[in-house]
Amino acid sequence: MAITSSSTTALDVPALVSQLMAVERRPIDTLNARVSSYETKISSYGTLSSLVSSFQTAAKTLNTNLQKVAATPSDASLLSASAGSTAVPGTYTVNVSKLAQSQNLVAAGQASSTAAIGNGTATTVTFDLGTISGGTLTNGIYSGATFTSNGSGTKSITIDGTNNTLEGIRDAINSAAAGVTATIVNDGSGTPYRLALTSTSSGASNSFKITTSGGDGTIDSLLGYDPEGTQNLTQTLAAQNADLTVNGIAITSASNTVSEAIQGVTLTLKNTTAAPSSLTVARDSTAINTAASGFVEAYNSLASQIKSRSAYGSDAKTAGTLAGDGTLRTMQDQLRSIFNTPASGGTLTSLAQVGISFQKDGSLLLDSSKLDSAISTDFSDVTNLFSSSTGFATRLEDWATSTLGAGGLIDTRTQSLKEFVKNRNDEIDKLENQMSALEKKYIREYTNLNIMLSSMNSTSTFLSQQLGSST
Repeated sequence: MAITSSSTTALDVPALVSQLMAVERRPIDTLNARVSSYETKISSYGTLSSLVSSFQTAAKTLNTNLQKVAATPSDASLLSASAGSTAVPGTYTVNVSKLAQSQNLVAAGQASSTAAIGNGTATTVTFDLGTISGGTLTNGIYSGATFTSNGSGTKSITIDGTNNTLEGIRDAINSAAAGVTATIVNDGSGTPYRLALTSTSSGASNSFKITTSGGDGTIDSLLGYDPEGTQNLTQTLAAQNADLTVNGIAITSASNTVSEAIQGVTLTLKNTTAAPSSLTVARDSTAINTAASGFVEAYNSLASQIKSRSAYGSDAKTAGTLAGDGTLRTMQDQLRSIFNTPASGGTLTSLAQVGISFQKDGSLLLDSSKLDSAISTDFSDVTNLFSSSTGFATRLEDWATSTLGAGGLIDTRTQSLKEFVKNRNDEIDKLENQMSALEKKYIREYTNLNIMLSSMNSTSTFLSQQLGSST
């Protein structure tokens, strides 16, 4: 009798378990897809938050720039000017007869800037700032003049064996913040190194007097300077105030930066004038137009993203990431309501009246010439249209603040989405633990089955051999 031996092929455990786990993991795959979708929504709201913030800044800048005033001189080589919000538009005539300047003194020349001066005995050098008046000035030396301290106090330095060189004296003066700066100049002579002193502040009341006390007379011979008496330094430039007139009114200033001559305007004097120079103060239409353009661009960027992210499509690939999202619809409705609600309190009630109008695609367009015309003919109503409590820039800035703030639309929706993602991830973690245990179970069971099949094959082979040998 013939017996046919048959064997059972061993199972491919890894492939079989992989196929089984792919089926078991379908709930996790579904949850991961939902998490990914919600994370995309969170990212979209992050983008919108940034755009709302930019729009908020643009609205605020527009409000700020509406108050800007430009001050333009007829000759920029004579003076420049800046104007604040309190400046009054108009044309002003400016004459400058003298510029403010600081006193300059120069000491006697030295053969070296690093050689010791005197014997090093400690000597106190004291600086006092004030006004030199009266007398005559000949070759940089006063006679018959008087010196009156300006009351700002004196500052002293000590010159001794550690710093009694020209460079050491220079450094000691500059470190003292005494209202005087020191430099060393080289005049090319046989004793070329000369200490030059300059008052740090311009104006007639910032001339200086230098007194010394101590045992080293050489330091006094170098630095002692009393406009009423001995002057061991030579004046190369006298301290003086700026003298000017604005609309015929005489003005004196210790500085060439004059901030009180015209309300809200700061003048910077550069040169004296041979003929009257004019200064025009007017609304800064350029700054206002720039701000209005920024406002329009910021809105269009925001509106474009809202439109694309809320768009419906035939499938997930063509639909916007926030299609059907209730929070985004609320944002759209709120913006539409603000733009559709007229401003009150003036003759101008809509943005279209000043050249900012909606296009067919929902974007804004700025007509700069129309805005310029409104600014020049009815500036107070333009300001009201944007900046009053019912003004568009004010209301849109407030909307942005509310939308972005804690508890606002974006914050509330984002927190909700994050909570959903957290909960789904918690579910995924639990399922992953279950999957790990299940995979181990499948591997164990099918490995044991392989062992059993192998044993059966061995038994079958043995029986076949025994039965075959008996025949």
